[in-house]
Amino acid sequence: MGRVTLRCKVQVVNSHHRQKEGRSMERHNKLAMVTGGSGGIGFELAKQFADHGFDVAISGQSDRIHESAEVLRAKGVEAYPYQADAGTYDGVEGFWRFVEDLGRPVDAAALNVGLGLGGAFIDNDLEDEFRLIAINITGLVHMAKRVARHMTANGSGRILITSSISATSPTPYETVYGPSKAFGFSFAESLREELRGSGVSVTALLPGATDSDFHANAGMGNTIFGDNSWKNDKTEVARQGFEALMKGDDHVVGGDEATKQRAIDNRTTPEPVKAARQAERTRPR
Repeated sequence: MGRVTLRCKVQVVNSHHRQKEGRSMERHNKLAMVTGGSGGIGFELAKQFADHGFDVAISGQSDRIHESAEVLRAKGVEAYPYQADAGTYDGVEGFWRFVEDLGRPVDAAALNVGLGLGGAFIDNDLEDEFRLIAINITGLVHMAKRVARHMTANGSGRILITSSISATSPTPYETVYGPSKAFGFSFAESLREELRGSGVSVTALLPGATDSDFHANAGMGNTIFGDNSWKNDKTEVARQGFEALMKGDDHVVGGDEATKQRAIDNRTTPEPVKAARQAERTRPR
């Protein structure tokens, strides 16, 4: 009987070992995370990741985040939605802890969430401007800190930071928004250089005006930006951003050739000229 018992124990041990080996040999897709991933450019970026075989964790403030996750799952990947307010410390930290609890390395991160605010500076509520800064600057720095430390510890990763072509010009009647995006662009460029040689790349995406709800949500329906018919296709902007991220490019201007040429012209156009030109487009009618 002793021999039979011993044989059974060996069989159980061997079976358990094979099960562990099986688990260790399981292969997950790569994991990407996208902030502001429920709609607009963020959702299009999430779809780009899914189309290229990434599982995707996405955050958003509205219930739509769960519907967006279902669309991603239909592409044959895992999608992990997290509903939170990106304008708060707990919202940003909560999403990061949610991603961290997946127990997987983050291979790519699109830090895309952003808020616009149109109107004259003297007329806008200070609380609205503080919220914009909390999302576009404070939240960006907060999440980038978590992601960059995670990726450098792993020795690899790709970070995409969504700025705006507004970073290249004064933005009257978006007087807090433009500088917040200029911060994002400079931040991306600075972090990229710091992380050089670490295995982690940083790419900035500078979209031009895009056919999303962004300007409507910013209260700019009574400006030229209230009309989406002439704007860049958000799917194409996201594709350009994704490709630049995968190539490890420094930055990319998202949009058509006219948008890209505008970014080039902004390098040499005097600031007062750019400010006056932009005011014609953003001044409430």
